[in-house]
Amino acid sequence: MKIDYFQALKKVNGSLGAWILHGQEPLLEQNLLDQFRTYWQSNDVERQRYDLQSVSDWKTIFQALNSLSLFSQSLAIEVHGNIKPDAQHLKLLKQFIQTNELNTLLIVMPKQDSQSMKSAFFQTVEANGTVVALSAPYDKDKQRILDLEAQKIGLQLAPSAWQWLLDHHEHNLLAAKNSLLRLSDLIPEQKTIQAEDLISHLQDQSRYSTYDLSDALLAGDLAHAVKIYQYLIATGEPMSLILWTLSKEMRLLMQLFEQPHQATQLGIWRNKVGLYQNALKRFQPQQFLQWPQLLLQMDLAIKGYSHQHAELLMIQIIGELCGKPILK
Repeated sequence: MKIDYFQALKKVNGSLGAWILHGQEPLLEQNLLDQFRTYWQSNDVERQRYDLQSVSDWKTIFQALNSLSLFSQSLAIEVHGNIKPDAQHLKLLKQFIQTNELNTLLIVMPKQDSQSMKSAFFQTVEANGTVVALSAPYDKDKQRILDLEAQKIGLQLAPSAWQWLLDHHEHNLLAAKNSLLRLSDLIPEQKTIQAEDLISHLQDQSRYSTYDLSDALLAGDLAHAVKIYQYLIATGEPMSLILWTLSKEMRLLMQLFEQPHQATQLGIWRNKVGLYQNALKRFQPQQFLQWPQLLLQMDLAIKGYSHQHAELLMIQIIGELCGKPILK
């Protein structure tokens, strides 16, 4: 079945079988993944993560789904990437769906075009599992999502404030949520927040944002990108949000390389298409193969699952995106 983000929030607990999450809204992806992981942890479900590098990785995934450890009764496999199973592995997917009683296969993918949605892979999961579009196409959807985030931290915004917040962040939900978090520290008392409050507390106090970092990365300005990154860290910007920014730019560049004439369909703003096209000229195809592993290392370092230094890894990724690798 196909469901939206709000329906998915209600179905995560107790979910089994095959799921696909696809889209370009990192806040929605993050929220759903957090809810899945919380449910798995509280119910002693073993979780494994795989990042797809080639189609052959699907064999490893289905082998894992059929081999529980001695200490687990059920298993959740979290798969990240944009490589669909071929005909051979599609048979294994169908077999898993037909015979699975205890396990969950959660596949997280970037935004898919209409042709991909008609593929045998998507049709199989849609018919027998759950497909979630991580999108909020209308302002009312974005406001509803952010209103849920505001409620979590005790904020209430007036209608004019919602519109200002969305416009200020170019409808980037994750960045808007981050501003709400900052606002909760600046305005702790319970009150209805007006647009004037947002302007005075957010716009005037913000020298650099993750948008500035994106622009510096696309322009290949390493010195400026590092300066912005250091400012963001010094002012308390969450590392996870900075990683989302780097991950988004890497994903868009890889997709644009594969689909050079589909920039706007990939979600790239028209006034920034030239920036992305010029940025692509800095890279060789083999470099893209290293990016998923870099992002995985960064994610593990942020979460404390690695001995690598998160801030140094971030600088390495920034250098990579600027076309000036710091480490070779």
